[in-house]
Amino acid sequence: MERAFQTALWLLQPEVVFILGDIFDEGKWSTPEAWADDVERFQKMFRHPSHVQLKVVAGNHDIGFHYEMNTYKVERFEKVFSSERLFSWKGINFVMVNSVALNGDGCGICSETEAELIEVSHRLNCSREARGSSRCGPGPLLPTSAPVLLQHYPLYRRSDANCSGEDAAPAEERDIPFKENYDVLSREASQKLLWWLQPRLVLSGHTHSACEVHHGGRVPELSVPSFSWRNRNNPSFIMGTDA
Repeated sequence: MERAFQTALWLLQPEVVFILGDIFDEGKWSTPEAWADDVERFQKMFRHPSHVQLKVVAGNHDIGFHYEMNTYKVERFEKVFSSERLFSWKGINFVMVNSVALNGDGCGICSETEAELIEVSHRLNCSREARGSSRCGPGPLLPTSAPVLLQHYPLYRRSDANCSGEDAAPAEERDIPFKENYDVLSREASQKLLWWLQPRLVLSGHTHSACEVHHGGRVPELSVPSFSWRNRNNPSFIMGTDA
């Protein structure tokens, strides 16, 4: 994986790299000592020049599934990888979502996450309004573009039945129904994200396989295949441009 990442950096010269969670295998169980060792190993494997930005969102293997997640694990992760929720680059807004915390049961971390997303929604809406609006207050406005959502769990879909291509799940697995809040986000959480943030694109991971779906017939979502040989025999990634 280290060799593949470093080769991709050298060949493709990206400006920003996004990792969509599950950067550790057992982060949810790690002792402080094991966590420190894993972080050091990650930073060695995914080292990058100072002009390349590396952005990471949390996955269930990093902080646990919802029932395993706690404040300590979330804060430990964010201390290393930042708690940043909104990132703008070359006129494009990116919203980084802790999708593990969108279970909708009113847990403390879940409520905080939803409040953060509502605040991000407010800032995005203000960027589309006339400058000087009293509702938005002072301060610089964001670019007016609709955001790209970056998250570990995919938005709700029944299965991978409509997915195709060499990076899609094996044919015998595509009709297996997904479980809400385990394989994909719930219908309710998915609708909230689409309503609050009105994205132009959603990028997700978790399933280890590629899939392209459209929500409401208009919002595309790309589930990105895993970059790890542990999860598939043809690890992959996607590359995009701002053109």
